Amino acid sequence: MKYVIGIDLGGTQLRAVLIDHDGDILAYQRTDTAAESGPSGVIAQIDQLINQVSAQVDRQQVLGIGVGTPGPLDPFTGVVLEAPNLHGWVNVPLKAILEERTSLPVHVGNDANAAALGEWRFGSGRGCQDFIYVTISTGIGGGVVSNGKLLLGHKGIAGEVGHMTIQTDGPVCGCGNIGCWEVVASGTALARGATAALQRGHPSLINDIAAGGPIEGWHIAAAAERGDSLAQTLMRREGELIGVGLVNLLHLYAPERIALGGGVTKSMALLEPYMRSIIAERAMRPYQDAVIELTTLGDRVGVIGAAALVL
Repeated sequence: MKYVIGIDLGGTQLRAVLIDHDGDILAYQRTDTAAESGPSGVIAQIDQLINQVSAQVDRQQVLGIGVGTPGPLDPFTGVVLEAPNLHGWVNVPLKAILEERTSLPVHVGNDANAAALGEWRFGSGRGCQDFIYVTISTGIGGGVVSNGKLLLGHKGIAGEVGHMTIQTDGPVCGCGNIGCWEVVASGTALARGATAALQRGHPSLINDIAAGGPIEGWHIAAAAERGDSLAQTLMRREGELIGVGLVNLLHLYAPERIALGGGVTKSMALLEPYMRSIIAERAMRPYQDAVIELTTLGDRVGVIGAAALVL
């Protein structure tokens, strides 16, 4: 039996997994990322997690290690060009460092692309030739599988679905563009819209649920479930904006299936009617038979996807 190791490198958490060819998990570990310790400190954590998840098998049975990382990177050389949420991560040759430490082949990929690969191989995309994974959380990211292959594009940086322009006169995104899908429809955007409305004096249960703390997406969803007018309006708008982005993806890539993940999708029961209404209204008829559903791998989609980079 052969196995692969997956590492999901996040700004707040590190996850590691040992899986077999069928995606079955044999070992799983996670820890808080020592983001301020710089590359050397975080790589030491990764090394420790690799040792922990592979302790029960002979290293000769491990085919390799896949690492999903945030930020711009070169997937061909395995160099992390910049990871904004990780202190000092600029031009870090992660692949070379880990190969030297572990004596195993290492594959490094964008975290959203890795998640797409995992969901396609082991989750709801199984059996599809054309598939898209979208995560809607603090930001919006995703990956595209086209004709049975992960779409990388020039420099390996294709598939930045969160940075399609949705509103030409919208707010400025963190990437510098205006009106990106991420800046208008992410969980951060949803919370920002609620905060602005509350500051204008709009009455709402949202403040009570947040108990004076920062507004989060789940506060809005909880208020909407209790019949709060402002919250319901915000959730309707969120569902519509998700739908607009999905229409663009349908027209661009003609997927057979789209899987949705991320924290915002935990409120899909509130969002879905408006999302599907926009798709029915705006997507051309030949594209409307695509299946759109929630990810089946859940919170472990990223780390399982990182392992799938090896396979």
